[in-house]
Amino acid sequence: MAGRPRPDADGDRETPVPEPIGSDAWPARSLLGELSPPARRELLELGTEVRFDVGAVLLREGDTHQHVFLLVSGFAKVMATVENGETSLLAVRAAGDTVGEMAAMSGAPRSATVTACGPLTARVWKSGELRGLLERRPAISMALTGMVADRLRWANRRRLDFRGYPAKVRLARLLVELAEFYGSPRADGAVIGCRLTQPELATMVGAAETTIHKVLRDLREEGLLETGYGAITIRHLPELERLAELRTTRAPGARPAAADSTTSDQ
Repeated sequence: MAGRPRPDADGDRETPVPEPIGSDAWPARSLLGELSPPARRELLELGTEVRFDVGAVLLREGDTHQHVFLLVSGFAKVMATVENGETSLLAVRAAGDTVGEMAAMSGAPRSATVTACGPLTARVWKSGELRGLLERRPAISMALTGMVADRLRWANRRRLDFRGYPAKVRLARLLVELAEFYGSPRADGAVIGCRLTQPELATMVGAAETTIHKVLRDLREEGLLETGYGAITIRHLPELERLAELRTTRAPGARPAAADSTTSDQ
């Protein structure tokens, strides 16, 4: 297994599995958010608990291991190396998401590296455990398939954004999606708790780093967001949505139609 999990304070004794909780406590379109309480309970009991510190590697690109992580708390970054050797941020994952499911189901090497943005707790499943569960529980299998399809749909939409919108709109769309899916709500806005660097934001929206630097400065001067070490604070989400040209009407707190967790991974 890639990375080095942080042991529990009680040595080898495993932390008790969390009680099943309502889907509104997980991101709406995460795997756990899609499932019924009994199904969530079954997933939270599968495998063993592991913990990681900031920067720890959960999965490494090119590895042939086939285990899967279900994130229970914290954030993770999904990174891949492009042809010129540079690293590109593909996605952010949060509690309720899985990482590593594609390699487990296909047997192919890992397509990306996954690292912890901060302290992270997960359940680790062997590929055989996942396959057995999917065979026994069609509802879980359908939810996992739907999650992977959503990620691929998001990736296709992002490619269209690259051609159809300027960098400022593309970045606004990304920030709205991250805030709605992963942010902690605050008055008129949200805090995105996973630290994202300017180069990482640039790769996610297909823009030069200098362009992203200017766009972030403009958004700060317009009072739409604040940036600091470890977090991006959206100060006025409705205004940022208008800038992002997201025309979909939705209930407060619901995710934008364009938002989903990004490319299928690892």
